[in-house]
Amino acid sequence: MPAHTPNEEPPATRKGAEDAVPGARKSRRRKEERYTGIAASRGIAIGECYAFVKETEIPLPLKLEPEKTEAEVERFLTALGRSEKELRKIERVTIKKLGKSYSNLFQAQIMVLHDPVLTESVTRRIRSEMRPANLVIEEEFSKYLELFRKSDDELFQERADDMQDIKDRIIRNLHVRKLHSWIPEGVIVASDHLSPADIVLLSRSNIKGFVTDTGGKTSHISLICKSLKIPMVVGLGKLSQKVVAGRQMIIDGSTGTVLVDPSEESIAEYTARQKAEQKSEEDESEAAVYPAMTKCGVRICFYANIDFKEELDAICAAGAEGVGLFRSENLFTDASKVPSESLQERYYFQMADAIAPLPLDIRLFDIGGDKLMYSPVKEPNPNLGWRGVRILLDLPEIIEAQITAILKANLHGNIDILVPMIMSLDEIAAVRAILDRLYLEISQKSGLQIEKPGFGAMIEVPAAVELIEEITRVVDFISIGTNDLTQYTLAVDRNNVIVQDLFEKFHPALIRQLYRIISTAQKNRCKAIICGDMGSDPLALPFLLGCGLRHFSVVSSDIAKLKSLVGRYTLEETEGLARECLMLTTAEAIKDRLERCRSMH
Repeated sequence: MPAHTPNEEPPATRKGAEDAVPGARKSRRRKEERYTGIAASRGIAIGECYAFVKETEIPLPLKLEPEKTEAEVERFLTALGRSEKELRKIERVTIKKLGKSYSNLFQAQIMVLHDPVLTESVTRRIRSEMRPANLVIEEEFSKYLELFRKSDDELFQERADDMQDIKDRIIRNLHVRKLHSWIPEGVIVASDHLSPADIVLLSRSNIKGFVTDTGGKTSHISLICKSLKIPMVVGLGKLSQKVVAGRQMIIDGSTGTVLVDPSEESIAEYTARQKAEQKSEEDESEAAVYPAMTKCGVRICFYANIDFKEELDAICAAGAEGVGLFRSENLFTDASKVPSESLQERYYFQMADAIAPLPLDIRLFDIGGDKLMYSPVKEPNPNLGWRGVRILLDLPEIIEAQITAILKANLHGNIDILVPMIMSLDEIAAVRAILDRLYLEISQKSGLQIEKPGFGAMIEVPAAVELIEEITRVVDFISIGTNDLTQYTLAVDRNNVIVQDLFEKFHPALIRQLYRIISTAQKNRCKAIICGDMGSDPLALPFLLGCGLRHFSVVSSDIAKLKSLVGRYTLEETEGLARECLMLTTAEAIKDRLERCRSMH
């Protein structure tokens, strides 16, 4: 692929970033090319492409001379030290640019470098097998990578990316190659894959946008780009192999559209849209600090989805009215160790204390058997297997420790619990019984008046939709996970690029399910929250309001925009819109109707 590796200086003939402006080229010999990927971080970027290629490995002999094994062990240990030094630097840059919210990603990688099992295994094999360190490292890490990549859970697919980054970093440092992150200022970076570390370091060059062949909209790189307000499109197949450094590119992080060699008309159109978006963002930031109200005066609440406690300051500044979803499974630093009760208690209390009296909804560990390395189970399809509430009820030591920690941490009375992947009333009754028993035990033992957390159920499988009447009578609130609900309803793996175009959140079946869920909860006076990607989509907003939804939990960077849009609608018109959408039979017809509604506001 014609491109520059990160440690090459650009050729003298290459135009600088100051030339990467709309209309810079007067003549265009190439025809405009249009690609569609996954919209990962909103915003429009217009500029020159820079093809970012990771360094390839230097070939080494398959066997070592006996007298060279100790030197190879030392080379491995030195590479670990160099890798840690790099990660510490990246951690500092992350804290400076984003605060502490994403520095945990690199702390977890540093913990892997200090893992005595890994170190002992690699050094032992270098000595006994007389093989180069890079080959042994490849094999040792492949065990973890295979485990994580077979998982259908996004959390552990992210772990695979982290492990891949650590492996590549150690091997690069074995060859004493310096970490290079210099690229020209103000370009759009195209790559087959980018790690969180790449995003953080490259962002120092005032990058206009990122496009990658792989990735998803909820990946760490996507969330970091949203926090940095850098447009990003992912899941573009093999686009990085087709583009050449210096070619003009437009990316739309709101729609997933990428244009290569755009026409003058396209440049003019997207430049105008870019200016309109910038003006809109200024207006939205002012609206973020105020409560959201519909045009007819009805209050709408917006909470934030978070992964780490360090995000709390940022979400409050963004206008969030609490945490609608804390993904507690992020407390797993690796797949072999369940976080201790005491660690959890401290963590949950610090979170609840930081935002009290605002609510904190903690989702119980949403993990699967394929993620627990001590599990003897090897499942052919983990996504339809031992995961969510099923594994929690089968391993009572995990759920009891977590609920105990939550109860002890709930000193302000602002914590609620959310049970993942509910598919039956029996599961709700079983978890409720554990909560009631532990609540009594702790109250009696401590003599304190402990507030019992509110009890919520995730609605993310069709079985829960069928039981929504009964579920909303026995829980305090429900949270609709539209990502999994779409996946399970349409039988489409959202991470499978082959069927990616079939993953359609505006499918009539989903639209009707959402109306049924929300309207039933409203009838039974059960609070309903939406926490999936659909809640962040401005196109879906009036439909959801028309269904009766009053509580949204979204990525904090989307709150300001959504708040500003709420005030454009009356409930009367959104209710009519929802009824119309229920009568439509295709996703395209539904989106067309919603687009017409948006254009009128």
